[in-house]
Amino acid sequence: MDKIKIDITILAPVRKVWDYYNEPKHIIQWNFAHESWHCPSSENDLRVGGKFKNRMEAKDGSFGFDFEGMYDEVIPFEKIKYHMEDGRNVEILFENIDESTTKVIITFDPETQNSVEMQRDGWYAILNNFHKHVEEN
Repeated sequence: MDKIKIDITILAPVRKVWDYYNEPKHIIQWNFAHESWHCPSSENDLRVGGKFKNRMEAKDGSFGFDFEGMYDEVIPFEKIKYHMEDGRNVEILFENIDESTTKVIITFDPETQNSVEMQRDGWYAILNNFHKHVEEN
C-alpha cells in the first residue's frame, strides 16, 4: 500500500514549530483528531532508540489507547523518523521556508483497518490542531 503524505504551512519559526511538536507540555494541547477527544498525557524521549507514548482518550471515557513508537532518526529542526509498535513507519520533515514560516510534511504507512481517506483526514485533523496551537501561542 502506498504511503500517505500530508503537509501544512505554519506561520512560525522552525525552532518554535519543532519545540511545540516534541515537548509533552505542548503535545497534550493539540494531539487529538476531534474535539470530543483529548491527550491527557505524553512522554517523549526524542533520540534515536528513544520512545514516545501519547495517551489518546475520548473525553467521555468511553475509549482510549496509547499511541507509541520508537525513534529511528532525529535531525534537530529538520527530520524525525519513527516506527510504531505495529511496524509502520512515519517521517516528519520540518522545512524552514523563511525565518517566520515552516512547512511540516508527514509521510506515513497506512494501516489496514480504516480507509486511506479516513486515515488522511484523521492525521490531518491532528496536524491542523497543531497548526492552530503553534500560531495561537
